Amino acid sequence: MFKGSNVALITPFKNNGLDEEAYIKLIHFHINNGTSGLVPAGTTGESPTLSHKEHQKVIDLCIKESAGKIPVIAGTGSNSTEEAISLTTHAEKAGADGALIVTPYYNKPTQEGLYQHYKAINDKCGIPIIIYNIPGRSVIDMSVETMAKLFELKNIVGVKDATGDLNRVDQQLSKMGKEFIQMTGNDDNAFEFNKRGGVGTISVTANIAPKLCSDFQKFSISKNNDELNKAKKLDEILQPVHSAMFIESNPSPVKYGAKLMNLCDDEVRLPLVKVSDNAKVIIKKALESAKLI
Repeated sequence: MFKGSNVALITPFKNNGLDEEAYIKLIHFHINNGTSGLVPAGTTGESPTLSHKEHQKVIDLCIKESAGKIPVIAGTGSNSTEEAISLTTHAEKAGADGALIVTPYYNKPTQEGLYQHYKAINDKCGIPIIIYNIPGRSVIDMSVETMAKLFELKNIVGVKDATGDLNRVDQQLSKMGKEFIQMTGNDDNAFEFNKRGGVGTISVTANIAPKLCSDFQKFSISKNNDELNKAKKLDEILQPVHSAMFIESNPSPVKYGAKLMNLCDDEVRLPLVKVSDNAKVIIKKALESAKLI
């Protein structure tokens, strides 16, 4: 169920509130452009600054508007285990197909703490859980051994790997096998990630380039040389865009890109700020090079 180009959905704001009209427009933009799955209320969706009510609404709207056409993997992580349980059980009741749960940030738990955190969530819900391992933002890195132990639980099905270490794909494949879903959180390494055994991405770039990202994912896992060559060409087109999306803190750059495409405003919530004028030039150039604007 979980594979291909899944978008880490931005949350559009207007006057510091959820811009429902723009959000619904974004959801249908993805459905119509081949996106494989929607990931609302994740960290790219600015989950740390969403109120509980907003967080739930973002998930509810996504499930309602997608109407079962593509899977919804709700972002339900928190550095509070009880809060993560609450968000995950809500997503399950709302009809989410799965949950993406980031490793607890700031707390810096031990590997045993990580295990107990995910086990507590697992034991309270009945939908598939994808671990989001992003040590660059969460400080802590989940080991392959801890992940393997978690995979023995009923609801833990895979990982969004944002370590940037491609050797992890090999290690996790060797330890957990092909049934363990591996998706990259790094758009720039997606081609090699899939080549080593990954099955897709949870993508920032897909917010503004859903068709390109979808086609790239489809061709990147092909056994046909012509299609693999198409994937390589798409990867070359997308690399400058991937780079531009992280020129400053995510999701400010991708929101500016979305603004250039008339998808939504580039408003973000403090402590994030809009991108600098220098970044705007680079982002615009990247989008023009990929013929997105």
